[in-house]
Amino acid sequence: MREIGRRARVAARQVALATPEHKNAALRAMAARIRAQAGAILTANEQDLAEAQAKGQPASFIDRLMLNPERLEAIAAAVESIADLPDPVGRVLARFERPNGLQIERVATPLGVVGVIFESRPNVTADAGALCLKAGNAAILRTGSESFRTSLTIAQAMGEGLEQAGLPADAIRLVPTRDRAAVGAMLSGLDGNIDVIVPRGGKSLVARVQEEARVPVFAHLEGICHVFVHAQADLDMAKAIVLNAKLRRTGVCGSAETLLVDRACAATHLKPLVAMLLDAGCAVRGDEAVQAVDPRVAPATEEDWRTEYLDAIISVRVVDGLDEAIAHIESYGSHHTDSIVTNDEAAAERFLAEVDSAIVLHNASTQFADGGEFGFGAEIGIATGRMHARGPVGVEQLTSFKYRIRGSGQTRP
Repeated sequence: MREIGRRARVAARQVALATPEHKNAALRAMAARIRAQAGAILTANEQDLAEAQAKGQPASFIDRLMLNPERLEAIAAAVESIADLPDPVGRVLARFERPNGLQIERVATPLGVVGVIFESRPNVTADAGALCLKAGNAAILRTGSESFRTSLTIAQAMGEGLEQAGLPADAIRLVPTRDRAAVGAMLSGLDGNIDVIVPRGGKSLVARVQEEARVPVFAHLEGICHVFVHAQADLDMAKAIVLNAKLRRTGVCGSAETLLVDRACAATHLKPLVAMLLDAGCAVRGDEAVQAVDPRVAPATEEDWRTEYLDAIISVRVVDGLDEAIAHIESYGSHHTDSIVTNDEAAAERFLAEVDSAIVLHNASTQFADGGEFGFGAEIGIATGRMHARGPVGVEQLTSFKYRIRGSGQTRP
């Protein structure tokens, strides 16, 4: 692990100095190698899937792990699309002149070496590696044991692409072991060779990273996302948004876990929304008002309001207007992604202003919590902290900055 760290630091220096054209050529070469190695990647994925199924992993977990030709092509296309993004390195973020004539610029620079620790999502290998490269960084990737074969094969293909383009393969390395001690080594910073850690996975993984890391962390602990159906919501729109927010993919962090319905529209909106979810195969856990509209609703406990199900389960509550909805989200949410459905522009603006989440939406599904949907090309994760990166972490968020000062002989009095 120490040698991986040392080699990544050397590679990071080379990548930081690479031209935008050089990095883009490497990204396209990596995408081409992923396509060329499709057979090997899918074979590795079949082995990972068989092992996960033998262990009795749930369907949502299997869905996150599974690749097919279409999903693999989407991975390659995402890497390719990152080459088309504006280069984030060297951007002049601010420029000003001091009274003494000093010309000062704040300029975007790479972070250095980014450690990414993730579970069961093979696409993260490609997304994270490509985003780090575009931002002039090296990446040390550590996948969960369940996707080890798949991720290792993808990372090897990306390394081949880097070398074809004349950049060091050490710029994107997957930790070649399933040993959990590798995580501890990364959290220690590898002798100062890791500059930031990005965890992407379950609550226990992220909690461990946040507690033990000796380097800065970009992370979200969990995605307890809400949809609030306001009194002035169009019912057909609300149904479409709620169904998509919950069931499009239940295992992603932007999946809605709680539905809040305004008491002012409960008489017309609550039963259709609840029935729609139940009929679509989603279990509903609700308060007394929700239980009263359909006998299939199970009682919600206090714990349900703070649970990230990542499954076809949703908690539903009737609230007294916008104030109570915002209070509920503040009390039980995780500051990840929350949406309001309403035709009342004033209510929407209050929700967008007052809900303290990384992503807030009006009349749109919470499943848009995704860097690709933001036009970032891809994302390395969603950050819910309040420092530096927040929301989808794309190429711009994977940079820092420095000040460049030009003088004409000034000295300080």
